Amino acid sequence: MLLGALAATCASCGWAAGMMIAHAPARQLGAFEFTRIQLLTSGFTMGMLAAIFGYWQSVSWDEWPAFLFSILVGVILGNLAMVECLRRCTPRETELIISLKAPIVALLAYLYLGETLTLSDMIGGSVVLAGIALAVTSGKNREQSAPKGHTGAVILFGGLAALSQGIGFLALKPAMLAGSEPIALSAIRLLGAAFVVSLIALWPFPNTREKATLTPALLLRTTTPGLIGYCISTTLLLYAFAHIEAGIAAVLGSLSPVLILPMAWIVEGRRPSLQASLGAFLSVFGCAIIVLC
Repeated sequence: MLLGALAATCASCGWAAGMMIAHAPARQLGAFEFTRIQLLTSGFTMGMLAAIFGYWQSVSWDEWPAFLFSILVGVILGNLAMVECLRRCTPRETELIISLKAPIVALLAYLYLGETLTLSDMIGGSVVLAGIALAVTSGKNREQSAPKGHTGAVILFGGLAALSQGIGFLALKPAMLAGSEPIALSAIRLLGAAFVVSLIALWPFPNTREKATLTPALLLRTTTPGLIGYCISTTLLLYAFAHIEAGIAAVLGSLSPVLILPMAWIVEGRRPSLQASLGAFLSVFGCAIIVLC
């Protein structure tokens, strides 16, 4: 329980750092090209790691329909929707909406996998989500990070990203219970998604063309959050899904909006407001309830 919870929390930390780095290059390149570059570089990296450590032999290939579903829905649709949401608002607002995947995953895990949460898990999860909402919607943060796009589009893309990413992770739990290593599953997801988006890129659709010249500096700022998010955070969250209840893993994997606050304070000098700090405290308190009770 403790290792699974720690893995999910560390995954949140990685996504928070990646979101801070990804904001500017995502707006420059556009959702499709930004996602394509990240998938290609991260997929190659994870494939090599799986080969080096011999994890390909652990894969339960009988679960290939779940792999395909996770690739198409969880990776491609989910990440394109997330980047479009990120282009229209700020990292904290994007993460707030995507944190809705926690109750979605908990409900689906109950319906399709028969997982149930204890009373303390439900209380702790609710406290964490309340803390996230309080931290991100504080007045000071809202003024400094007003959305740059239509509110309806932000909610639409953010909600689609939350649903797609949540069920994409949940679909892989049976394969992990059968013994498949998370690193190998991450490689399958990324390589499969990279292949699909590369095929789509061959068609002359306007939305698939990069919106800015890809300089070495821009390439570095694009690949770095991809390696952090896809290679490290995704693998950690898959590990958490395999070892603890999916709903709790999703809750602890949704702490990015809170973790972004101290990062923004350190990097940008923006001190969190009292309300944001209270939200962060509630999230930590909720995590303690989940882990200790």
